[in-house]
Amino acid sequence: MLCGALASPGHVQSWSVLALAMLGTVLVVGGANALNMYLERESDKRMKRTLTRPLPSGQLAPRIALVFGLALGFTGTLLLALAVNLITAGLALFAFVSYVWVYTPLKRVSPWALHAGAVPGAIPPVLGYTTVTGRLDAAAGALFLILFLWQIPHFLAISIFRQSEYEAAGIRVLPAVKGLNHTLYAVVGYSLLLVVGSLAPLAVGLAGPVYAVVALTSGNVFLIWALIGLRAASPLGWARSLFFASMPYLIALYATIVAVNI
Repeated sequence: MLCGALASPGHVQSWSVLALAMLGTVLVVGGANALNMYLERESDKRMKRTLTRPLPSGQLAPRIALVFGLALGFTGTLLLALAVNLITAGLALFAFVSYVWVYTPLKRVSPWALHAGAVPGAIPPVLGYTTVTGRLDAAAGALFLILFLWQIPHFLAISIFRQSEYEAAGIRVLPAVKGLNHTLYAVVGYSLLLVVGSLAPLAVGLAGPVYAVVALTSGNVFLIWALIGLRAASPLGWARSLFFASMPYLIALYATIVAVNI
């Protein structure tokens, strides 16, 4: 939203519109997550990290989750269409549908599901941008690119130290399909792409030298951490550490974009 305000300084939105955009986004994301858990309620019983969710643990009837998820997605999309603008609502609907009916079933077919899921996963920052500007442009693409690329090494790390659980649940993660070594090199490759992609805000005028220093410094630390995995004595421990390191890294990038533009 802040980047959108800077890109369109003459386009002023009221606080109520911004708040409704946030609410609509929360509803759509919540609906997608609820339906994801509805569709995966049986496989969630086979994974330790999902065993205590409301459906596999029997705390909630599946039909309630189904209605709840659909209601949230419909309400959120309608709210964005009526209170914000159609392009934001359209993107939210695309993210909702692709997450639930493309990414979720594809997880049982191919590890490429990760890339399919990274698309809707990277759309929320774009929703904030289009809320203010009402358009898609290169700046929106830069915000999307960072989150898209970040999700891949982030999830590959999870898939390494949770591989046995994913296999038990019938989910086709990369380590199970291509092996650990292939996955380790994929983490390095995508981490390198992330460092390059993190510089996109510079190219579209969203940030300057201060952001460049933060992006390159944190990005190279992240890349070195990824490279350590190629020789790690304990790949599972390294993967877990990379997973946790990826979260403050992402926060640092977006927080710096905000800070340099205030």
